[in-house]
Amino acid sequence: MQIDVFTTNLPAERSAHDALRDWLSHHDTAPSFLALHQSVRTLDDTRSDLGCPDTALHGATSCLGVMGADGPKIESGLGAFAIWDADGDYGTAIAPIKTDARTAARIATANALVNAGRPGEAPDLIWISASPGCEEIVLAGVEDIVGENVPVVGGSAADNAVAGEWRVFDGAETLADGVIVSALFPSKPIGFAYHNGYAPTQHKGTVTAASERLLKEINHRPAAEVYREWTGAGVIPDAVVGTTPILSESTMAPLGRYLDSLGDVPFYLLAHPAGLTADDELELFANIQVGDALTLMSGAPDQLTRRAGKVAALAAEASDMEPSEIAGALMVYCGGCMLAVQDSLSDVTNGVVEALPGVPFLGIFTFGEQGVALDGRNRHGNLMISAIVFGA
Repeated sequence: MQIDVFTTNLPAERSAHDALRDWLSHHDTAPSFLALHQSVRTLDDTRSDLGCPDTALHGATSCLGVMGADGPKIESGLGAFAIWDADGDYGTAIAPIKTDARTAARIATANALVNAGRPGEAPDLIWISASPGCEEIVLAGVEDIVGENVPVVGGSAADNAVAGEWRVFDGAETLADGVIVSALFPSKPIGFAYHNGYAPTQHKGTVTAASERLLKEINHRPAAEVYREWTGAGVIPDAVVGTTPILSESTMAPLGRYLDSLGDVPFYLLAHPAGLTADDELELFANIQVGDALTLMSGAPDQLTRRAGKVAALAAEASDMEPSEIAGALMVYCGGCMLAVQDSLSDVTNGVVEALPGVPFLGIFTFGEQGVALDGRNRHGNLMISAIVFGA
């Protein structure tokens, strides 16, 4: 197996894709699989001219850009992660969500397996990108086809300003509201990890009223009132008319749901408060349920910059491979975290390079992260980091 990564920050749309086509043309053959992630500023609805029509092409927009071993590519960034693997099988398929995300995920997953030439089989890995909003339902649809034991890793498509400009795409179609699934049967081993860079605080409570992504009550009190007390004065407004976005204000103070522990280290799946309603409720970027135990989490820029390297190291450890045995790595880094540490993104990439010396990698910035949590289940969370390493 051979893996190569291409990143660019060329400002002109066509020049970025010209550079990508030139890069692809310098290889002797077309890749078996190509993950293409890019800022909406470089988005082009026509993908059929990359010169590799038989490649399983998986595309999704990424907040501002991408990162690689050569550093971050922000504002107009584009990145490609390519696998050449004659002994493996790869298939990608896309489907519109419309009003039924679960059915869309089933269709995309089943078609991805057909396109890999392995219908009815369980792949080693599913790489997934979907429009934000119903990721838990999408995961359920994927598992309807491949079961709960196949790892599903990826990140929700993103734009630059939470303005609904995100897209998922393959070689022929681009969707604003859709899901793209890639079924990977690599010929070499893989390893993966899924974690966050936040620490629990002493503030804890139980969800007593909720509806999907609307957190209404904690401990039988208005959720925003409790959250306001936990985070301290001035973090979120005292009163609002309508719904007020609080994404940036809450980035360093998400809500964690405890799942399991590794030794003495607890694992929390994070939910990012996105909006404050006039009824003192919290809108989240992840589903919440009555009875969920919540912990206020605390983050700091240095924690978030260091964590990507640690997650990359954990993925390598899970694979039982030394860096010299790893052909490449795919990383998902929350777009909210990226925006919070944007001036220090070089520290993020340097941490990954230190953890995986000499290994080409592509990191994308997403509006929701999917991965295998410590409890062994495929989960959707916010402000999370994941990494996949592929054997050489």
